Amino acid sequence: MAKITKEAALLYHENGRPGKIEVMPTKPYRTQTDLSLAYSPGVAYPCLEIQETPDAAYKYTDKGNLVAVISNGTAVLGLGDIGAMSGKPVMEGKGLLFKIYGGVDVFDIEIDEKDPEKFCEAVEKIAPTFGGINLEDIKAPECFYIEGRLKKSLDIPVMHDDQHGTAIISSAGLLNALEVAGKKIEDVKIVVSGAGAAAIMCTKLYVALGARRENILMLDSKGVITSDRENLTEQKKFFATDRRDVHTLEEAMKGADVFLGLSKGNVVSQDMIRSMASNPIVFACANPVPEISYEDAMAARPDVLMSTGRSDYPNQINNVIGFPYIFRGALDVHAKAINEEMKIAAVHAIADLAKQPVPDVVNKVYNVNNLTFGPDYFIPKPVDPRLITEVSAAVAKAAMDSGVARKQITDWDAYKRDLRLRMGQETSVTQNLYETARKHPQRVVFAEGLHPTMIKAAVQAKEEGLCTPILLGNTEMIQKKAAELDLNMEGVEIVNLRHDNECERRERFARVLADKRKREGYNFEEANDKMFDRNYFGMMMVETGEADALITGVYTKFATTLQAAKEIVGIRAPYNHFATMHIVNSKRGTYYIADTLVNRHPDKETIKDVARLTAEAIRFFNDEPRIAMISYTNFGTDSVGSPKQISNAVRELQEEYPDLKIDGEMSVDLALDHERRDEKYPFLRLHNEVVNSMVFPNLSSASSAYKLIKQFSPETEVIGPLQMGLNKPIHFTDFDSSVRDIVNITAVAVIDAYVDKLKKK
Repeated sequence: MAKITKEAALLYHENGRPGKIEVMPTKPYRTQTDLSLAYSPGVAYPCLEIQETPDAAYKYTDKGNLVAVISNGTAVLGLGDIGAMSGKPVMEGKGLLFKIYGGVDVFDIEIDEKDPEKFCEAVEKIAPTFGGINLEDIKAPECFYIEGRLKKSLDIPVMHDDQHGTAIISSAGLLNALEVAGKKIEDVKIVVSGAGAAAIMCTKLYVALGARRENILMLDSKGVITSDRENLTEQKKFFATDRRDVHTLEEAMKGADVFLGLSKGNVVSQDMIRSMASNPIVFACANPVPEISYEDAMAARPDVLMSTGRSDYPNQINNVIGFPYIFRGALDVHAKAINEEMKIAAVHAIADLAKQPVPDVVNKVYNVNNLTFGPDYFIPKPVDPRLITEVSAAVAKAAMDSGVARKQITDWDAYKRDLRLRMGQETSVTQNLYETARKHPQRVVFAEGLHPTMIKAAVQAKEEGLCTPILLGNTEMIQKKAAELDLNMEGVEIVNLRHDNECERRERFARVLADKRKREGYNFEEANDKMFDRNYFGMMMVETGEADALITGVYTKFATTLQAAKEIVGIRAPYNHFATMHIVNSKRGTYYIADTLVNRHPDKETIKDVARLTAEAIRFFNDEPRIAMISYTNFGTDSVGSPKQISNAVRELQEEYPDLKIDGEMSVDLALDHERRDEKYPFLRLHNEVVNSMVFPNLSSASSAYKLIKQFSPETEVIGPLQMGLNKPIHFTDFDSSVRDIVNITAVAVIDAYVDKLKKK
């Protein structure tokens, strides 16, 4: 993980638009007609419809996808009562998580009011705006009263995530941990360290799932909460024990089956863990320092089943596994509340998901071959793309079954497909790339080491933990530019390939290249001259194993770079050509576009290779290729030029690869509209298939397509170009690539290099 500094955090929040969220129009607004429909006079009609039928607000406004994240700033993270305005960055951050994980729109609202009655009055007045309310960072015991009152007075979902989020995730983990341990929830003895909002609600949910109150000991800062204590809150009274033989945490832990920690770090010793029952379950959730470290707990008892709130250990209890999907499901049925049935449905959906086969994308992120249900995996990972469908659907169904849903869902498969489409499944493509690359960092050469963008990208890739970067260029000049850019160059290697001390390596590389290409007229002198070129030198580093991947293309002439790649690393068999593609990650879905950089005017055989390479690359990204071969015509409308060439290529590909889902020639609009396509051309191999990749007839059309999308849809992420078909991980950038673009390509190059190594083992 990159170290988070105060300066970096402040710069992140300040750069560009201040803050982390914004409001985006969802309807056309370019013409006078658009504006007249959006506002006066057209807006009067939906207003009158809503006046007549209030629930029509879900039909004509964003109410059904809009959540308020509301706080008074009295219990912000671990910072305490820092005030409403000071907590605003946290509320914006919660809004960001809602959006990227659940597709839920958020207004963050900070209310400067500590009086619970007045706070509730303010929330009640603004509630008609929203489809749901997420209360956040409100201190106990006031939070219990506030949530309880608002749940009674409002007819929309209200949830205090600090109470229920951890409760839901830890309950799912507890059910599964008990299954692994071979124990029953009604039999186990539970110790809870902490008596705040999260601890109270976790324990209440455990009771709802079958735990017995007489088997639970809860501790606050004064020790075990006993019934003879004075001035107990109602919440603490509920869990006060009549036992008089235990007072301390050490005493409570003896013989316990389960420990839940929501208190402070390092309050549990190894001796306490040793005193627990067999196969003890330890949820040490204090952040950032747990009640006992993972290492100490495992050293004390190898049979311990351990969870923490940290991402760097197994079985993380992370609220993001729950709240985006709970609200997603509640909003999608226009629920009047989030009730116990919905929370318990979420618990079981999360627990059940951990028992299902894990997608390859999750295995790759966590550097395992086959993540399976057991001691090290009984809570789903936050990056699991199935959470949006499984948890949201379970919550929505529970809302319907319990009678709080205004809207019914009848086709659950269609609902889940809609969720995946709505999320672009993956808005997490880049996140998954980064997480996978971090698990397998490689040595990556950045050929154009003097370019400021390349220097920044190399440093950022290092800080992201993706690779060990190697910059090629004049050492003094690179260091000077880095100093001007205020970049930390620690851990970045600089190779001045033209320096005298690199003479031996240049000559060694030259001999390798000359020998490799000796039957093509190469001699040592010619090869040695080329070693003064950063692309030739850098590619030879990869070819000889002195580096694992190379990034180039910010300002080098592309034709020269291509020639170097062909000469040094060569094209991978059984292909005769190589190509590039861009990944377009949009709300509509993820699309793969080729060839965007290499083959200007491809003939039929080149087009066939591009299509095959595209299919192979899509499988690399754990997706199934469904390829449309693009033209300006549809199926024989024009029988000359590129349409004919595409048609012939498709015919041969279908004959040679009968299982490949590919068809064409067809126009882009037809490729993307599968209903119209299926109706008009029912004979296609792509019948009833949603296209996820497009191969264009030439470089101009493919390049224009992804660039047009990038300009017209700034919220859509475009990753690439990604090289396909070379023998080594040589990846190219565009001259206008941003730092983030290059870092994205670096992540792909790292994974490419790692996979290449696996194939050779």
